[in-house]
Amino acid sequence: MKTFIDTELALEVAASCFAALGSEQRLLVLKTLVRAGPSGLSIGQLGERTAVTGSTLTHHMKILTQSGLVEQKKEGRSIICAAIAYDKVQDLSRFLLNECCADSVIPCEDHSHG
Repeated sequence: MKTFIDTELALEVAASCFAALGSEQRLLVLKTLVRAGPSGLSIGQLGERTAVTGSTLTHHMKILTQSGLVEQKKEGRSIICAAIAYDKVQDLSRFLLNECCADSVIPCEDHSHG
């Protein structure tokens, strides 16, 4: 059995991020912000693109912001939302795949996840 020590992303941090993404709507919001790139979207644009509006969108943004995956900043009279944690999303992927096939008696194929 192979043993790995994951120093890049603590279990608690990964669990918190995955919990934040545990809603279809929040996952959609994050994907939409990733698509928008670093300039982000206003709350209104984000609501239009995701069909999530009002207090529901505010609630989801609060959770995503607390997890460190997105940020909100005021620009004039608008609130701009942007995905900021591209590295953290990549770390989450590596967290899941780090021990791929570690306990398998059959060697796994290269999944190009390194």
